[in-house]
Amino acid sequence: MGREFVTGDEIYCVYIVPSEALVREHAKQGGFPANRVSEVTHIIDPTTTEA
Repeated sequence: MGREFVTGDEIYCVYIVPSEALVREHAKQGGFPANRVSEVTHIIDPTTTEA
């Protein structure tokens, strides 16, 4: 599962995968660079706020 965001001349992709290697392999197969891969450790959205 993935989601892509475009800002100016950059593309950010968010994937739910078990390893960084899978992200890099996907980028290789797709012919686009994966210059930096970072693990998301927390998600902040409306469901994470306190009532």
